[in-house]
Amino acid sequence: MAPALTEVVPQAPHTLKPANKAIFPDGIKTSGQHPPMYDQLRPYEKFPSQITGPTVWEAKDYRDNLERWVHRFSDEEIQELSQTADAFIAAGTPLTGISKANFPLPTLSGFLGSIRSELLNGKGFILFKGFPVEAWGNHKSAVAYMGLGTYLGYFVSQNGRGHSLGHVKDLGEDSTQIDKVRIYRTNARQFFHADDSDIVGLLCMARALSGGESDIASSHNVYNILQRTRPDVLNLLTQPIWYFDRKGETSAGEEPYIRTSVFYLEPRGQGRVYSKWDPYYVRSLGRFSSTGEIPPLSAEQEEAMQVLEKTCLDEALHMILEVGDIQFLSNEHVFHARTAYKDHAPPLPRRHLMRLWLATPESEGGWALPFVDSEEKKRGGIQVNDTAPVAPLDAE
Repeated sequence: MAPALTEVVPQAPHTLKPANKAIFPDGIKTSGQHPPMYDQLRPYEKFPSQITGPTVWEAKDYRDNLERWVHRFSDEEIQELSQTADAFIAAGTPLTGISKANFPLPTLSGFLGSIRSELLNGKGFILFKGFPVEAWGNHKSAVAYMGLGTYLGYFVSQNGRGHSLGHVKDLGEDSTQIDKVRIYRTNARQFFHADDSDIVGLLCMARALSGGESDIASSHNVYNILQRTRPDVLNLLTQPIWYFDRKGETSAGEEPYIRTSVFYLEPRGQGRVYSKWDPYYVRSLGRFSSTGEIPPLSAEQEEAMQVLEKTCLDEALHMILEVGDIQFLSNEHVFHARTAYKDHAPPLPRRHLMRLWLATPESEGGWALPFVDSEEKKRGGIQVNDTAPVAPLDAE
């Protein structure tokens, strides 16, 4: 049966316990998906009438001001990344064991610390340019990319197979089978959403023939617009009445879906508004609603989804990722989407993005979240039982 609206979820059994290094080389296990702690959720009346600060932005603020959000790697920065990647490869450490300790970046580290702060507490996005993927190839590019990522957060598993390095690539899967298929493995449009991590990174290895372009929107700007124009929709989005499909990526004893909200208030700290959303995961639950196990989407929810998507699209900053670009985004306060795309005909390479999901625990400056794993280093992500992390160098 679906969980009751007053249910308080017990603490995760592995919270803050060290993981078996024979399975998890860095000694930290991805926490995985959890329902919210329902007693920490707040009613709409407690939410702010308006959000202010650097997390609230409009596309016009950045569209013609690339210097505010684009950084081209210098020769010195590339040299440091290259030398450290070469040393890491020579040491023979598994890619899933990479960390700041074994990937030192004495010059870049200070800059990356400021980028981390900007992602968490500022505008929430940056675009790096000039990562030499064609010269380095998949292996060295993956090492340097994951090494850079360790300065922003802890990588977490992105699917039930333990992929800590993900690959956004069309594998020919049927995008209409949304109860079984993850959309990143298709060429279909991805609607505005936020991933199950604090930060998401995308490294462009190869572009599509057409499409596959990126759109991002400040969820705090979207919130303010809804508060002004459609408070009824915003009210609905703050209620824990939204069921999210887990698409079979569950550990023993876990339910196949999670009941949650779209907008939350931080239960501690600054009381900021956090967003968690993916319409594909909300629309794929017919196998449960058809039996009465969970309620179907109401007409009001259907409308709210349409209003949210349109508002994001109206407010979006559009960008095209070129080969060697890296986009890092906050999942706390930025929604992102991509257009549908068409690949080149063989033998030209298919569109390929290497993806990182990164966690920023509360104890290290991350947002306070109403989930049992808020203080875990690798909070969020997708973890199925004790599936070991892997870092494949291409889609599989």
